[in-house]
Amino acid sequence: MSEITQTPRATQLDRLGMYVHVPFCAKTCDFCAFYQIKPSADAVERYLVGIAQELALVPRLQNPTTIFWGGGTPGLLAARDLDRLGQLVRERCDASLEEWSVELAPSSVTEERLAALKQLGVTRVSLGVQSFQPELLDALGRQHTRERVFQAYERIRDAGFASVNLDLIFAIPGQDEAAWLTDIRQAGELAPDHLSTYCLTFEEDTALWIKLSKGKVKLDTEREAQLYERTWAELEAAGYDQYEISNFAKPGHACRHNLNTWRMQSWVGLGPSAASQHQGWRGTNVADLDLWAEQVARGERMVEDRAELTPQLLVEDALIFGLRMNEGVDLAQLKRRLPSAPWPQVEALTGRLVDDGLAERIGDRLKLTLRGRLVADAIGSEIVGAFSTKEAA
Repeated sequence: MSEITQTPRATQLDRLGMYVHVPFCAKTCDFCAFYQIKPSADAVERYLVGIAQELALVPRLQNPTTIFWGGGTPGLLAARDLDRLGQLVRERCDASLEEWSVELAPSSVTEERLAALKQLGVTRVSLGVQSFQPELLDALGRQHTRERVFQAYERIRDAGFASVNLDLIFAIPGQDEAAWLTDIRQAGELAPDHLSTYCLTFEEDTALWIKLSKGKVKLDTEREAQLYERTWAELEAAGYDQYEISNFAKPGHACRHNLNTWRMQSWVGLGPSAASQHQGWRGTNVADLDLWAEQVARGERMVEDRAELTPQLLVEDALIFGLRMNEGVDLAQLKRRLPSAPWPQVEALTGRLVDDGLAERIGDRLKLTLRGRLVADAIGSEIVGAFSTKEAA
């Protein structure tokens, strides 16, 4: 049995998240590498039947404290199908449910869909804005317009959800600092409860990656760093607390599901390509609707990249994701949780980060410095595999 299930502080560390991947999209955006397909009546029916079958395979050890529906575009499901999916999920919920998030694209927001989600008990909506500027939306391959964003946001607010997030992207080809500041200030004027600001990444097998490989667009890490710093300053001045490198919230509106994940707690992933981490194992569902449906019908799930949650793996990921958070990592608490992790190697690596000016240690808590936060991805890459059995021997 993994140490993650043996902690004496189970009320804090054994929180369970549930992630539901809804794989339907009308069009693949140029930057998106997530598994997705175009919806059809047959595909949606196979998906909903498969979710019911997969849920039956998940042991009823505890009820989820957070739920997150991502995609794809969950909002492409008709209101009746959203309700059907939600009723399946609600069977696993009780009074311990703290947060239920659903991602929506502006073009999919309708009063009927919002009413169905509100009736189910959804508390948080994340709206994929990306930009308010038509030319940048076109550069990303997005289908919605600036006007559609405002309309969707007004409808979401009118529906009365407890928390609303806006997703924005910076470092888009053709976007200068002035254009980015215009976007985040426009978002601030709408006064969402939460803002996620992501630096554009070039994922393999995407249209954007192809453009990069052909020299049609270029990376500019110096400009990215400047935009990171300007974003942090602007949103702090606007009253948003930064709690993770890309995430900002008004008091009480940090995304609890993501916090649970970054703190290396447990989550169950449902749907094709969804990842899970629970019961001492980590694994991913196959990224193919038909194959996934066949597998869950046979009683199989979490069959891809299946790995045991060893202390080495958990401490590695606790540092990679924990250091992205402003709170950093409580090394003493992590050591109590994972006493058999290779702590001499952990101390050596964290010491190097401090010596290099990339992190600071305040008591038992390790945090990235400003310089470290600007190169957090590189630090994460350095940590990957650093505590493997071979390295620790």
